Amino acid sequence: MMIFKRLTIEDKEIFEKYIYPYKFLSCEYSFTTLYIWREACDICFTVYKDALIIKKMDFEGRYYFMQPLGYNKENLKELIDVLMDYKKENNMEFVFKDLDESFMEEIKDIYGDVRGICIKEDRDNFDYLYEAEKLTKLSGKKLHGKKNHYNSFIKNYNYEVKDIEETQVIKDVVMAAEKWYEANNNDRMLNFELQGIKDILENIEIVNTKGIAVYVDEKIVAFSLGEKLNDDLAVIHIEKADTSYSGVYSFINKAFVDRSFSDVKIINREQDLGIEGLRKSKLSYHPFKLEKKYIFSSSNIL
Repeated sequence: MMIFKRLTIEDKEIFEKYIYPYKFLSCEYSFTTLYIWREACDICFTVYKDALIIKKMDFEGRYYFMQPLGYNKENLKELIDVLMDYKKENNMEFVFKDLDESFMEEIKDIYGDVRGICIKEDRDNFDYLYEAEKLTKLSGKKLHGKKNHYNSFIKNYNYEVKDIEETQVIKDVVMAAEKWYEANNNDRMLNFELQGIKDILENIEIVNTKGIAVYVDEKIVAFSLGEKLNDDLAVIHIEKADTSYSGVYSFINKAFVDRSFSDVKIINREQDLGIEGLRKSKLSYHPFKLEKKYIFSSSNIL
């Protein structure tokens, strides 16, 4: 029997023990990502037969499992069968979401064309991957517009960039996050994000998250939070800005990578969630790859 517990900050060591060996390109398998969204997605976990099993709820209220971590390949079918039974007993819509391509291949090897098995791409949750060097240099025709926006910001504003470390800077970021939330109609999911931002700032040294805040005339106008997941990859978890300052998003995008993640090759800027404006914005930076994620479901006849 699997007994799940709600994720807390104290569980960081357990999660990183299981996550680190995989070198995921996906943002989903980051303790910080999970911690930010633990309330919104009711994130719980258990360790079953030496594998970490994470249970989540998506933004539509549907529960599922993430990819098991630390499993023994010889026992993978047995583990998945147990999770499929749990799914059936608890009326879950999916068995798995947030799956990477290599794990999907393992599932295909096990189940093949078994009746009732459904595997599909989850386009709205594909992660956008960029070459870090291109984000910092903004060179070439494709990014010429972004470079112009960046240059416009640095020419027109009396700005200062500060690391999110000192108490006053953290207070300023919280204030800016609250203001941004209020300006966006107090959306329920954004409220969860706001609380996640506050939790990360409160525990910023524990979660090893970096951040910068941008000030214009001593007023905070933008901030960003991210982390290095491995030697090659960093993920940008949060990026907020006051768009009344022309070019501010182009500035903070470049400045954060340049200042905090210049030693990595790849920047993951997470998914677009199917939001048209967000998709257009992420595509405008010309990602070199969309990191695919998959959904795995089974009918109750199994």
